[in-house]
Amino acid sequence: MDQLSAIIIGANSALSQALALQLINDNVRLGLMAADTDALAPLMDKLPDNAELVAIDIFDPEACRSAFSQLWDTLDGAALVVINTAASGLDLSLPYALDKQINAVNVEGFTALANAAFTQMVEQKYGQLAAFTSIAGERGGPQIAFHASKAYQQNYLQGLRLHAQRLKLPITISDIRLGYIDKMQGRGSKTWGGSLDKISSQIIRALRKAKPQVYVTRRWRFISWLTRALPEFIYNKRKYK
Repeated sequence: MDQLSAIIIGANSALSQALALQLINDNVRLGLMAADTDALAPLMDKLPDNAELVAIDIFDPEACRSAFSQLWDTLDGAALVVINTAASGLDLSLPYALDKQINAVNVEGFTALANAAFTQMVEQKYGQLAAFTSIAGERGGPQIAFHASKAYQQNYLQGLRLHAQRLKLPITISDIRLGYIDKMQGRGSKTWGGSLDKISSQIIRALRKAKPQVYVTRRWRFISWLTRALPEFIYNKRKYK
């Protein structure tokens, strides 16, 4: 690769688009994978002509893997792959259909793409794989399948990290643990919210430092520590709607 390339999976999200704009400032060639490519027309207008855009259906894991492989070949490899695919939802009647949908995206779709990226990096013999997980994965919660699926992602990433070490390859695995930023912003919280520019900048800095795990924004590390430290009899008394 004459120019460093990066692939962002789940490019429809506002955070992914902010990250893309940060990366082009570093002269990184981008490959974007998104469910709704038409919606990305305004972003593509801001990107260089050599940026690639590919449509994917996260509910079809095999097709996602095939699309990823083709994009990888088009870019002649990638130094960085970022996975930003997440489904969530809260229904206190606990319908199975909701849990099934969340797991289809956060477990099956995520696994298919993370495995595809790691496999390509092993063949390439280097790379950085990053994924946006959540502090929700550190303990169970009201969005049962979401919490559980994010825990799965965190453990899967750690497993890939250990596997890269076993292979003695310079492959970095970065677990980007997001707080409930959008939710807090919706409530107008200046303490816990953060602009997309600030969030994406913190992510870029963490990726440059090859951090295996980072909380974004950084203050969520304290909330994570506090949540994990709460005894079960206190944690389970929390009220939610």
